[in-house]
Amino acid sequence: MHNIRTELGDTIRQRRELLGLLQPKLAALSGISTRTIQLVEQGKANPSLDTLIKLAQPLGLRLKLELREPSKSNDV
Repeated sequence: MHNIRTELGDTIRQRRELLGLLQPKLAALSGISTRTIQLVEQGKANPSLDTLIKLAQPLGLRLKLELREPSKSNDV
């Protein structure tokens, strides 16, 4: 099942890999534990906004908050 956590995790993993960073290096750069990064990338974590900001910065990602009506296919 594809959901927002899976999509978020995929984005973080893909960007990390594109930059050639291993999870421990991202952990050192972000101040977030390697285990938390693993869980986020697997879509198993519910990261706080603070955690997302700390992960996004060393990856050169920008956060965009968007609230909208769910689609009819329940793709939330």
